[in-house]
Amino acid sequence: MLKEIKTQIVINASPSEVWSVLTDFKRYPDWNPFILHIEGDVKEGSRIKIRIQPSGSKAMTFKPRVLKMEPNQELRWFGSLICKGLFDGEHCFELIDNHNGTTTFIHSERFSGIFLGLFHTNNTKIGFELMNNKLKELVEARGWKATTA
Repeated sequence: MLKEIKTQIVINASPSEVWSVLTDFKRYPDWNPFILHIEGDVKEGSRIKIRIQPSGSKAMTFKPRVLKMEPNQELRWFGSLICKGLFDGEHCFELIDNHNGTTTFIHSERFSGIFLGLFHTNNTKIGFELMNNKLKELVEARGWKATTA
């Protein structure tokens, strides 16, 4: 059994402009209403530490493994609660170049596991949409200067 959340928003900027804000993880606490913190070496195969807070819910910390890191295109990770198979999630950010000066940002997650029936996606979907809207606002303001690692 699977559950999926999939949201998207069109941002009036190039994929590289969107990517610059999206991957400036040090500044997430300053603007991101859903993902409060990302730390670690965000590259394929690495384990990172993520703290999220779905709208109306308590904050949670996960240590997922990065599955894909394709600059200006996609960032994907897979995490489990306690151990694989209980409650798993594959989170994805995709950037689609619309070839007209805009980028479609797709923010999704597929959930699986034996505890899946206990999980309601409403607050998480609201969190995705809040993040998407804030990302759009920041990128379109064109005032973002990425921090260095």
